[in-house]
Amino acid sequence: MARGWSFYRDFLPVVVLIGNECNDMGLLTLFKAATLQGMNNHVFVAYAYAVATTILLPVTFFSRRTRVVPPLSFSIISKIVLLGVIGSSSQILGYAGISYSSPTLASSIGNLVPAFTFILAVICRMEKLAAKSRSSQAKVMGSIISIAGAFVLTLYKGIPIINAHTHLSLLLQRPIIFLRSEDASWAIAAILLIGDYFLTSVWYILQVDILKVFPDELTLVFFYNVTATILSTAVGFFVVPNPRAWKVGLDISLLSIVCSGIFGKLMSNVVYAWALHLKGAVYVTSFKPLQIVIAVAMGVMFLDDTLYIGSVVGATIISIGLYTVLWGKATEEIEEDVGSLGSPTAENAPLLQSYITETSEKNV
Repeated sequence: MARGWSFYRDFLPVVVLIGNECNDMGLLTLFKAATLQGMNNHVFVAYAYAVATTILLPVTFFSRRTRVVPPLSFSIISKIVLLGVIGSSSQILGYAGISYSSPTLASSIGNLVPAFTFILAVICRMEKLAAKSRSSQAKVMGSIISIAGAFVLTLYKGIPIINAHTHLSLLLQRPIIFLRSEDASWAIAAILLIGDYFLTSVWYILQVDILKVFPDELTLVFFYNVTATILSTAVGFFVVPNPRAWKVGLDISLLSIVCSGIFGKLMSNVVYAWALHLKGAVYVTSFKPLQIVIAVAMGVMFLDDTLYIGSVVGATIISIGLYTVLWGKATEEIEEDVGSLGSPTAENAPLLQSYITETSEKNV
């Protein structure tokens, strides 16, 4: 029994979250390929949420009838609606940013999510922060380094490292340059993506708060998708009033929408809800750096993207900051475990409790 619980709580989340990051980056790559064929990002978001909601409607209905679930109160529904507003706004900003740039840039700036999440968790008192503690100092410094790395990635592009259309010897002759006027779309994309990932961090924190009082991941994801569908559709009709833009043919655009609805808006969100409920927001966001490796590989292989040295430098700085945060988090957990062992109680030392009980029975 103990081994089964250890597998469920320690090993399974790692495997599932790594798979989820691969899934997310694959979907972003497919979306970028669809936008290159002319698909509008607002139309994509609205349709993808609609697909997820349509599938979740019967699944959630029958699921709630066959199992014991917590009741839905007005307060919980209000929080889920707010979650939908934040999540759909994040998606709109994120897909707009990717349409201006690439999944590689999105995954690089995505390394900011753990830093943003940690800062918000401290503000919301979900994380401890002590000025004289090494773990707290590491978490603070790591957050600052991550944000600095995002600015480097945004403002500095540099020479291309991998370019399928240019010979390497010619690339080495190009001087290192800062962002030029013709690269304005790169800066716009970075700003949109930073906004996206800040809202994503808020989305994680709010979801953890909801799951504490409403531990039903499937119902939460369903009502979240309903809200996001309504909002993204309204925004889409306002931004893209042309009916022709909403017509989707039997091509990569339809494939991207269906895959994103099923594997992204549905499965990925359920996985995140489950992991957030089990392990917390800081743990879940620690897997975000994997996206840059996946994105670079997919972008170079499938989208013919150019890899710039600025992306590598910025992503490296962000990753250093991230792992500094994670080191601080791990050190904090070790200190807490040592403190618990130093003053064992019946709750944290079941073997001691068993020994005391047996001794008492013998004395009697």
